Amino acid sequence: MSRKRQIKLALSLGNLGYHPACWRHPDVPADGNMTFAHFVNSLRLAERGKFDMIFLADVAATRDLDDPKLARERLHHIVKHEPLTLLAALAPLTKDVGLVATASTTYNHPFDLARKFATIDHISRGRAGWNMVTSFSADEARNFGSEAIADSAKRYARAREFHDVVQSLWDSWDEDAFIRDKESGIYLDLGKFRLPNHKGEHFSVRGPLDVARCPQGRPLIVTAGDSDASQDLAADVADVLYAGQPDYESAHAYYKSVKRRLAARGRDPDSLKILPGIMAFVGRTQQEAEDVFGQMQALIHPEMGLGMILPLFGDLSHLPLDEPIPEGALTGGTRYEDFQTHNRAAQHLIDRVQREKLSVRGLYEAIAEGYWHMGMVGTPEAIADRMEHWFLNEAADGFIFLPPYTPGAIERFVDLVIPELQRRGLFRTEYEGRTLRENLELPPVQHRYAVRPMNVAS
Repeated sequence: MSRKRQIKLALSLGNLGYHPACWRHPDVPADGNMTFAHFVNSLRLAERGKFDMIFLADVAATRDLDDPKLARERLHHIVKHEPLTLLAALAPLTKDVGLVATASTTYNHPFDLARKFATIDHISRGRAGWNMVTSFSADEARNFGSEAIADSAKRYARAREFHDVVQSLWDSWDEDAFIRDKESGIYLDLGKFRLPNHKGEHFSVRGPLDVARCPQGRPLIVTAGDSDASQDLAADVADVLYAGQPDYESAHAYYKSVKRRLAARGRDPDSLKILPGIMAFVGRTQQEAEDVFGQMQALIHPEMGLGMILPLFGDLSHLPLDEPIPEGALTGGTRYEDFQTHNRAAQHLIDRVQREKLSVRGLYEAIAEGYWHMGMVGTPEAIADRMEHWFLNEAADGFIFLPPYTPGAIERFVDLVIPELQRRGLFRTEYEGRTLRENLELPPVQHRYAVRPMNVAS
């Protein structure tokens, strides 16, 4: 008998939190982004809350230090751990939580990345996942020998080939290829492995992978993005899609668009879980939630706030902080190529500025509360109401929780929101499966290629 459909939950560990001033919160360890114990604590909270997985976003660069107007000296995520190394260290410390990290197809090599994620899947006994990105940062490009970012079409073409090579490497071995028969002295059945021997536009990789087949067949694939190219890529290769919409209407339209693409490819719509981001400030009462939120907003220094506005709308430092922003003052001043994926959310901010007559301070506070995903300040019941509505009305298969600050916001979500979801029968009380794939109720992985014997001459 099939299980009742339930919400899937991921916990995104953005170092010390997703509110830009989180490191100044009195309960946040200011050095936690470089302290292993901080991540161990967050992982254990995720397991206590029965989260499906933790998620480590990453850009292999320290961005925009050369522009003093961005006030990078006031932000905490300037330094961070390399995510795959961190996952490998965390893997033995939990038996249930999935472990997902970001790695770029633009600045890595398929063989190297395939063996790293396969190793983490073995260490964790089937709980590894790869957030596959193409990278958009000029600072990242310069760290890998390029002065310019490749255009989107080239990056996506490389990503698709990269993915194909990694998949063929993960399919190098049959599950029962390693006999390890001490009596006969036979360790390996040579009839049960594949030689990818890939030769393409971007990569030449002979293989096979020097790691046995993964416990869950292959690590999970996570992608993100609003564009048609991003949605097509997700429909072709992803198991989980990290979505970012600030309201139900846009989330519902996005959900339907992606699910249609799955059906057009002959995929079961439930074989891809769409998880929008949610940043929630939780209180036992509405007033308590407002107090938690207000405390955090008060920690935003105006220089930091102006720096937050700059990439989206240009320099507003010439305007008074606390007077309404003049009409027409917000002229897309973005410097990042990925701005197109935030167009809808940026327009949402412009509409809010006009509707509420926001000041410059009000605008950067609106950005801080989350402009590209669901932001909420409320009671467990109110937050659960919103999540339930999105889940039951084709806007989400689950959510990625973006804690405003850690560990306190994780504790509040685990202790207050999750019990409310459980009371409604919307979320598990115990883990159902052994692997990440099983807990997410994703179909088993099938080999991509037929078994063929080794050909040394290949």
